[in-house]
Amino acid sequence: MARGGKKILVAPAWPYAAGFRHLGHAAAYVPFDVFARYHRLRGNDVLAVSGTDEHGTPVMVAADREGKSYREVADFYNRAHRDDFRRLGFTYDCFTRTTTRNHERVTQDIFKTLYDHGAIVEQTQLVSFSATTGHTLPDRYIEGTCPICGYPEARGDQCDNCGNQLDPTDLIDPRSKIDGSTPEFRETKHLFLDLPRFAHELRGWIQGHDAWRPNVRNFSLGLLEDVRARPITRDLDWGVRIPIPGYAEDPNKRIYVWFDAVIGYLSASIEWAAVSGDPDAWREWWQSEDALHAYFQGKDNIVFHTVIWPTILLGYGGGGEVGGRGGPLHLPDDVFATEYLTVESKQFSSSRSHGILVRDFLDRYDPDPLRYYLIAASPETQDADFTWADFVRRNNDELLANWGNLVNRTLTNAHRNFGAVPEPAELAPADQAVLDGVDGGFDTVAAHLEAGRFRAALGETMRLATTVNQYISDQAPWALVKSDRARAATVLYASLRAVDSLKTLFTPFLPYTSQQVHELLGYEGWLAGPVEFQEVDEDGDTHEILTGDYETWVGSWAPSDLPPGQALREPRPLFRKLDDSIVEEELARMRAADPA
Repeated sequence: MARGGKKILVAPAWPYAAGFRHLGHAAAYVPFDVFARYHRLRGNDVLAVSGTDEHGTPVMVAADREGKSYREVADFYNRAHRDDFRRLGFTYDCFTRTTTRNHERVTQDIFKTLYDHGAIVEQTQLVSFSATTGHTLPDRYIEGTCPICGYPEARGDQCDNCGNQLDPTDLIDPRSKIDGSTPEFRETKHLFLDLPRFAHELRGWIQGHDAWRPNVRNFSLGLLEDVRARPITRDLDWGVRIPIPGYAEDPNKRIYVWFDAVIGYLSASIEWAAVSGDPDAWREWWQSEDALHAYFQGKDNIVFHTVIWPTILLGYGGGGEVGGRGGPLHLPDDVFATEYLTVESKQFSSSRSHGILVRDFLDRYDPDPLRYYLIAASPETQDADFTWADFVRRNNDELLANWGNLVNRTLTNAHRNFGAVPEPAELAPADQAVLDGVDGGFDTVAAHLEAGRFRAALGETMRLATTVNQYISDQAPWALVKSDRARAATVLYASLRAVDSLKTLFTPFLPYTSQQVHELLGYEGWLAGPVEFQEVDEDGDTHEILTGDYETWVGSWAPSDLPPGQALREPRPLFRKLDDSIVEEELARMRAADPA
């Protein structure tokens, strides 16, 4: 699949390299890959970039907990995340990390340029320090009672209950989330992003995005009601150094991890361009009004993608050393934020061992049923709950009984009786109707996908599979072959073409089994090929990225043109039937890990 078409930047959030990924995280990530795969099939020029967020206190706390250095922890979880995402089939062009030289260079350039443009100001603030360790205690590691709504577990930067931005000093009875101690507050100088300076422009920009999900648009506008300058430096010794006189010399002050992380979307694009052999290629996505930028994250990260990152981009303007000579950087076009996914009616909690790790799940079950579930039952616009009983039901009653059954019955009959795609006679009205219905799905499903209605897109595809199943049941080619072989051949031809088209419609959601159907139908090449690791060398300092050779893909977002006579391969099941007994087995496993 050669590069071409519209430039699409797909930007999933950067996970902390401080712990394993669980299904709550995966629920926010799977939609990005559905979106990216669709646009690749559509012939658009996709650039999907992200990586592990490796600076700041989350990594430091994990290192202290595990008795390792900060870098050892970052290395370990970077590989763990890459392994999980490769197994899930996520089609990144460059999944990298924030501890690269490239990322440091880009981050410092943007920081310095914002400072030079007057978008960063110096202020004095009360900074929280741990009474136990003496280290600075970032906002997200402090909790207490929200002074606005009374929520008892508000964070030091934001209340998840009422959505208001907070400072740790605003909290009633603040305490460390790490050890429960009361933080000490000391006055210190820091650099702040001047958000009020951009509030009017941001408000108009957000209001202009009527198609955004209401939870994203309304929440973002609410944040601007009482917007304040936000500190973007911290008292830490782990992170990107601050390139400003008076700060650059201090080894105990670093750039705030979330300022650092969102810049990763740009730095990863620049890294991809360098690795691809065309160092300026990133500009086609970032300095073009015609590009489309789509961001994917959980709802707790909305503020960083609709307020802070756009402010950084606006403040950078025509650019500094990195972005100069190409024009302003492109702002987000779509921000798809999912709500929370709970598990068996309880919040995922790594600290309490309540949840399901992606790696553990994939050790026992296949990736496509998980991808299916996380879209079909997704927290797309409201919180959702994962239960093992519902997972087993959806696997058996939806995936296996509908799509899996359609593929198996169609290919089994065609392979057994013809060995190849049969030559049809003239299509009857029923044959043409079923083909027209499936063909029309390409426009319908595409409209849902482009608007971020992933659950509706998958539901429509499953509905089309149901109509084809009903067509085959009505026509009964297994009986026709004994009495009217020519008619049986025509029915099976129409059924195979419908399956071939549905294979493509399912590919963004079910890449592994769609590739299997592709091969069973006698095709060669990758409809949805594998992702792989690639080593990157920065003057002797090496790291691995997750990437893929997507230009070799042969799939296309278009109805089937399956040729009569093409040899079929012997069918094999797409999905495993899951026994109901696994529900109690998995619940028992969860109880053992989290007795509470």
